[in-house]
Amino acid sequence: MKIPLPAKVSMILENLILHGYEAYIVGGCVRDSILGRVPQDWDITTSATPQEVKRLFSRTVDTGIEHGTVTVMLGKEGFEVTTYRVDGEYEDGRHPKEVTFTRSLTEDLKRRDFTINAMAYNDTDRLVDPFGGMKDLNGHLIRCVGDPMERFSEDALRILRAVRFSAQLAFPIEDKTAAAIRVLAPTLNKISAERIRVELTKLLMSDHPELINDACELGITKVILPEWDAMVGVHQNIRHHIFDVDRHTLQALKNIRADKVLRFTILFHDMGKPSMKTTDEKGVDHFEGHALVSEEIARKVLRRLKFDNETVRQVTRLVCYHDYRAAATPRNVRRAMNRIGVDLFPLYLEVRMADVKAQSNYQRSKKIQNILDMQEIYQQILKDKECVTLKDLAVTGRDLMELGMEPGKELGDTLNELLEKVIDAPERNTKEYLCKYVRKKLKK
Repeated sequence: MKIPLPAKVSMILENLILHGYEAYIVGGCVRDSILGRVPQDWDITTSATPQEVKRLFSRTVDTGIEHGTVTVMLGKEGFEVTTYRVDGEYEDGRHPKEVTFTRSLTEDLKRRDFTINAMAYNDTDRLVDPFGGMKDLNGHLIRCVGDPMERFSEDALRILRAVRFSAQLAFPIEDKTAAAIRVLAPTLNKISAERIRVELTKLLMSDHPELINDACELGITKVILPEWDAMVGVHQNIRHHIFDVDRHTLQALKNIRADKVLRFTILFHDMGKPSMKTTDEKGVDHFEGHALVSEEIARKVLRRLKFDNETVRQVTRLVCYHDYRAAATPRNVRRAMNRIGVDLFPLYLEVRMADVKAQSNYQRSKKIQNILDMQEIYQQILKDKECVTLKDLAVTGRDLMELGMEPGKELGDTLNELLEKVIDAPERNTKEYLCKYVRKKLKK
């Protein structure tokens, strides 16, 4: 097997080997290359110590020198070069207390998480695979290197990584590895929110976001996302649904494209249903107000996982309005664009479509047609440049002050009143009409 290497990666390997050291690409770039994917990063491992690496290259950065990692800069590109190492005792369930450099590639590969990530390659020796990574790639399995209890005890984040790789590659988790996850899932409480956010995002952005259900069955979400577990088994005895709340969400996740905001919106959109469920005298379930509760849950979880403010804003807004329905008329669409946001409106339509496709067949074609009609009207509104926000209004606060209105709450209220009139009738959005209306108001 020959893996085509970028020229700069080959140059680094050749320079190390030329000076008497071993050097290989290692880990994810080997795995992805074998799978026919384009690696995003090229990690290099070597028998050379960090100081020896620094002597061989003119520009280096000490990115993690205490753990043996030096970044070699070639032009504007950086490549991590890490010395073979053996990890010492893990005291915090995440990081080794100390590392010891070694001259043995096998010893270095032994400390890695999964067999498919414990392979190395160079053009001379070709594939080095002491733990059966190639066999597990061919067999489509996620398996720990060595004893899974030891691997997960060393670094609890590997528990979440196992499910993430399973979702990204569509590989099931090997039985002993899964059994160890079930035992050690509670240790995920040692992992930082930022690390959990990264892995959860990668899982949801994979081709199989519905495998978050595996995380639930393995006891992972009970620790990192208990709000998911609350949806499990919540029945929806209503004509619009055929799945329990969690199963409906899994179906909707499969229906939405791989966009971070969209995937997290679907994840949260019905999380308010368990607490808002009521059942009438006929046995029909109702979930009045669940969107607002779902919005609050989304905000709480996103803050807990340290998401950026813009992601929080977009996701919570979409969750709040995911169930907003109205007849597909220009006036209603303009009003919805104003409430939801012009930037978020097309995402709102995508969320609704994914939601509808995960429901029962009851009125499905009618619901889908409504979404398509709203999409068409939305496009026409953009084309006609109709006013749906204050910034598109033909008058400004300064114009109103020139008419004699004092700055303050009344001025702001008047601008919003004018906007409402324009949303109802776009032809009113002229400075002449709006100023005339304000003059009459001031006289009164």
